[in-house]
Amino acid sequence: MSWYRPADVGYAVRSKLDDYGYSARLLGRLLAMVGSTLRRGRLVRDQVHFLGNFSLAIIGVSGLFVGFVLALQGYYTLQRYGSAEALGLLVALSLVRELGPVVTALLFAGRAGTSLTAEIGRMKAGEQLSAMEMMAVDPVQRILAPRFWGGVLVMPLLAAVFSAVGILGGWLVGVVLIGVDPGSFWSQMQGGVDVFKDIGNGVIKSLVFGVAVTFIAVLQGYEAQPTPEGVARATTRTVVMASLAVLALDFVLTTLMFSI
Repeated sequence: MSWYRPADVGYAVRSKLDDYGYSARLLGRLLAMVGSTLRRGRLVRDQVHFLGNFSLAIIGVSGLFVGFVLALQGYYTLQRYGSAEALGLLVALSLVRELGPVVTALLFAGRAGTSLTAEIGRMKAGEQLSAMEMMAVDPVQRILAPRFWGGVLVMPLLAAVFSAVGILGGWLVGVVLIGVDPGSFWSQMQGGVDVFKDIGNGVIKSLVFGVAVTFIAVLQGYEAQPTPEGVARATTRTVVMASLAVLALDFVLTTLMFSI
């Protein structure tokens, strides 16, 4: 006896394709609203403050401890090959190329992404979005677009803070605690880190991650079921989907960037 019918499979596939098409159209609308959204600077400024300032503490503390660990692990690995003076280069490249954008995006998804989903989901559950539509106010332009572009703008700034604090943490452990020569630490870093190839690629990654994480957060809040349980499930989906998207995009971007 068959446990499923072909019609059920076709319906499930068509529903998924409808969801993907709707998501793509919504992302296109948000990207097309960049001019009108940035002209309403107060709304974007408020979201940059909300998403960036409130995420700054966890980003800074996490970056510091990541720098500590990188310096410790890197020193004991490089010491085997007599290259302990390259510790600064190892810490800087690891942060600006990879760990800075990726870990910042994961922390951003857990802190700011869930806040966005819960906020928009509460608006939907309280019928505020429906009230806007009744008053001929587009909730996508008024609610979603400022939050989307605020997240996209703040992500590279948070990634830069993470990398800078991580390098400072690496210096504290490597130079102050272990005793690596400070001149070698900074000179190797300055000579080995390329502005366009290394830092530029990190900025591109953080921008792409900002688009992905913020879009997933606002989409899940906008499409959440208007109940407390629905908002809670949407918040959980935001963390899971955003984390998987960041890791998958990181692999794709790294492959493209270092194969050229």
